[in-house]
Amino acid sequence: MSNAARDVIEFILTATIYTDNRDLEPDDLPPAYRAVFWSDGTIERPLVATVETAREATGVERPWDAISGLMFTDHDDFDGSLTVTEREMAEEWFLDRIEAEAVLGNPVLAAEYGGEFDVSHERAREHNRPVRADRVWIDSMLEEYFDEEDEEEMLDLVDVRAPEEVEMRLDDLVLTSDQEDEISKLVKAIEHRDYLAQIGLREIGKLLFVGPPGTGKTSVARALAHDLDLPFVEVKLSMITSQYLGETAKNVEKVFEVAKRLSPCILFMDEFDFVAKTRASDEHAAIKRAVNTLLKSIDEVSLIDDDVLLIGATNHPDQLDAAAWRRFDEIVNFPKPDRGMRADILRVVTREMEIVDFDPETLAEMTEGLTGSDLRLVLREAVLDALTEERTTLTQQDLEDAIANFEERDNLKNLDMIEGDHDALVAGGTPGGEGHDHEH
Repeated sequence: MSNAARDVIEFILTATIYTDNRDLEPDDLPPAYRAVFWSDGTIERPLVATVETAREATGVERPWDAISGLMFTDHDDFDGSLTVTEREMAEEWFLDRIEAEAVLGNPVLAAEYGGEFDVSHERAREHNRPVRADRVWIDSMLEEYFDEEDEEEMLDLVDVRAPEEVEMRLDDLVLTSDQEDEISKLVKAIEHRDYLAQIGLREIGKLLFVGPPGTGKTSVARALAHDLDLPFVEVKLSMITSQYLGETAKNVEKVFEVAKRLSPCILFMDEFDFVAKTRASDEHAAIKRAVNTLLKSIDEVSLIDDDVLLIGATNHPDQLDAAAWRRFDEIVNFPKPDRGMRADILRVVTREMEIVDFDPETLAEMTEGLTGSDLRLVLREAVLDALTEERTTLTQQDLEDAIANFEERDNLKNLDMIEGDHDALVAGGTPGGEGHDHEH
């Protein structure tokens, strides 16, 4: 019997066990199973396995065909439900065909059969992505809290991502030792929030990432969201000046309401230097009120009390005033990568590439001053150039040529525009046609 049959039987047994065991919670269901059982922001018993839900949850295209040859299964043509008619026989068949890894990945199975595989329910829960990481849960929370008009307005102001939607991982990034230390301390603070509250240490969990564009500030914040299974709420502070946002101070308050509603989560505030620029300028009074509301809201939000990790980011720390600096308990520096880091970045981002005579140390020597984002753009150009020659295998020379071309474009970009020929240079004088976004 195929793995498809095993996967479908696991799904049916999981639904049956969850329905019968009232001590089990949505966090016990594997994420792919939860996704098919959500209804109106909740998962209600009984869970009914059907051809449709089994197909979506397991990826088996024809679930009934996969298990129809088993003598303990049944299918209702009317409602599409899939059931086991002899549970003991089904369990015996199933347990003979799975290993501890499968039980570890399914807390419902661990609760029922964990003793036979030396896998505790608690351990399986720790390995299972929590409900708060599900897109459907995030959407249900927002729909419940905001009416349709408010939610549409919020989408203009914030970008809310489920951790499952964040592609970046911390393992994909090359960090300085200081950055690694701060992340390690942060993870410990999140794990021991109750203890920190008990001893009265609440001024923790507000970080400011500072450094040039392209050095990984946004990437690290997003990767943290993925690795810690936390919803990621991102806001660009310059957006509060948008003419479409109505009452700006009110909308700033809504940002923090969203974060607290989705807690535990990460609230990432980009372009934090905008705060200082606004406070020092003659901006409209409504905008200044919004900034003052922002600073007050930062004071009032807490990792310990609200389960909100606040991360600010700025490319221009020199523009921040004392009022902005003192809102953060940790400053994390994101410098341009040195030679060793550049070599490591090249190794990481080329892991899935086939490169003849690859020498990252030489490439690192050639890329003084480039950021991690710049290096990714160099590799992108090398790959695209190779594809134009119908090649998927790169060479060291491809990468060196891409570096030379990148530096040429950068030099052209930084030249003063020739008087009277501005449009011509912008339109076609620079290979590629546009500048590059360093931060992403």
